[in-house]
Amino acid sequence: MFLWFIGTATIAVLFIFRDDRFDYRYLALGAVLPDVIDGVTGGAWIFHSVLGSVVALGLVMATARRGTARRRRGLAIPIGMFMHLVFDGAFNNTKVFWWPFAGFNFGGSPIPSFDRLVLDVIFELAGAAMLWWIWRENNLELPERRAEFFRTGRLVLKDR
Repeated sequence: MFLWFIGTATIAVLFIFRDDRFDYRYLALGAVLPDVIDGVTGGAWIFHSVLGSVVALGLVMATARRGTARRRRGLAIPIGMFMHLVFDGAFNNTKVFWWPFAGFNFGGSPIPSFDRLVLDVIFELAGAAMLWWIWRENNLELPERRAEFFRTGRLVLKDR
């Protein structure tokens, strides 16, 4: 399930941060990263815990100088990871979300976004609709706008 996380994270950041220099390519990466990494490792683990996103945020803050494009791009990844936790409902599993503070055992917890079956299909369709709206709002059907997005990762709502 990827469209749901990319669509919800993008719309949330568009309306909350209102930063014309934000790189949505890195946000999309961060929004799907918990499922990709935990999917490879066999179940919900550190990237579905709040600790995983906090560590990623700390690494960016510690390794990139303030005010640089590298830091701005890097911050989009943990922001996407935090958005993933919210829109995945990861907080519903206390053992995983608060690991290691709620104990060290995960108990073989499944990845939430792969465990909902019918609801996942509905979420993916909603995510596709959100991405279609973002595409239309940013005129990404125009080759020059699309090229600019792939080069810079920037999106702007028309009313700004």
